[in-house]
Amino acid sequence: MESSESNMPTVAIVGRPNVGKSSLFNRIIDRRHAIVANEEGTTRDRLVSVVDRYEKKFLLVDTGGLDLGSTDTLVTKVKEQAGMAISGADVVLFVVDCDSGLTPTDQLIAEQLRTAGINIILVINKVDNDGRRNNIAEFFSMGFWNYVCVSAHHNIGMDDLYSLVSELLPHEPDASVSNTEDESIKIAIVGRPNVGKSALVNAVLGEERTIVSPIAGTTRDAIDSDLMFEDRQLTLIDTAGIRRPGKVGVGIEKFSVLRAMSAVERSDVVVMVADASLLATSQDIHVAGLAWEMCKGIIVVVNKWDLVNNPTEHAQMRAMNRVRDRMHFMNYIPVCFTSALYGEGIDGLLATVLDLYEERNIRVDNTKLQYALYNALANHMPKAPKTKSRRGIKIRKMSQVGVNPPTFTVSVNNPELLHFTYKRYLENQIRQEFGFNRTHLRLIYKKA
Repeated sequence: MESSESNMPTVAIVGRPNVGKSSLFNRIIDRRHAIVANEEGTTRDRLVSVVDRYEKKFLLVDTGGLDLGSTDTLVTKVKEQAGMAISGADVVLFVVDCDSGLTPTDQLIAEQLRTAGINIILVINKVDNDGRRNNIAEFFSMGFWNYVCVSAHHNIGMDDLYSLVSELLPHEPDASVSNTEDESIKIAIVGRPNVGKSALVNAVLGEERTIVSPIAGTTRDAIDSDLMFEDRQLTLIDTAGIRRPGKVGVGIEKFSVLRAMSAVERSDVVVMVADASLLATSQDIHVAGLAWEMCKGIIVVVNKWDLVNNPTEHAQMRAMNRVRDRMHFMNYIPVCFTSALYGEGIDGLLATVLDLYEERNIRVDNTKLQYALYNALANHMPKAPKTKSRRGIKIRKMSQVGVNPPTFTVSVNNPELLHFTYKRYLENQIRQEFGFNRTHLRLIYKKA
């Protein structure tokens, strides 16, 4: 079994409020995912993103979104935030504010981080001129040898930070060595609270292995269960429900969100359970988007189908189209219908898991792949923008470099000129030609 996504390391951003954690998060992922404002504690958006722009791929966690409610003291907030970062991270980015200087809260965080025994990078933020660089000496009293001066807002010093992070992250295992110790297909069961995830796991296993309750959020952690289906070993990872960030409560509920993301990261296939009465909500789309960013196989399960008034095949088709329309960025995903309460649709779901996993492990003969590329080019040649038409676009070669997910490199003389619509065209051609009907594909465009 090969997977380029397994054992993805984690980098956590920690620091007191208003030191620029969200600005740093946004700069690293190169997107404005989080709300950024001058008011303290304004991070209310996603906690986790996959970073795949540099030499190493990792999960980036913005612990600014993990601050506890206003009823807790600042000391409690800081300790919990730092504790969460320490417990799950390979590298911690400890952010301080050069403009404000060293504060007692900074020292409190440093005291907790020093005893953690993990890699800490002191990120001195808002150093946007030489005058401010002269004011950084006081931060060295906290005893962190790995440090970098940056201005996340002005994109200053980021290359130095990326180099240091890459140096401290664990080395990736040799991709040429296959994992023969564990051939189990790992399936993460995710979704909003109270959609029937644990009941679905119990229906699959035929026994009550996890607590099932009408109270939302009774599964607090990831629980692994093994079973055999059609002579294949499967491992089900049942997780706590992923709530909207604004609804996530204190302490254990917030940490459960990160654990659910960890379960997605170590899975081969993500089964996203949705309620038949709601179908694909904005939060379902958000969860699926996280799994999509991690290049996982994704199946949407519409559970509680027994509660639908008229559960005909036509109703299923309408529901499937609605799910795929709302998840238009991956409208190829399979949709299954189940009633965990009555054990209906379970075999069909497991068969879909096996089919999807096999599809994700398809290897295409290079000669056939090159022939398909030539046909695609013959039918539709890429065009450079008019202002840069003299440079032209020439696609020279396509190769498959990995499976689970199927990964291809495309050699192009000017990849930066290739329009996203043409990239989508090439992906669709590969899907149609080689039977990649339901899985995420990775196409990496490299300069020839």
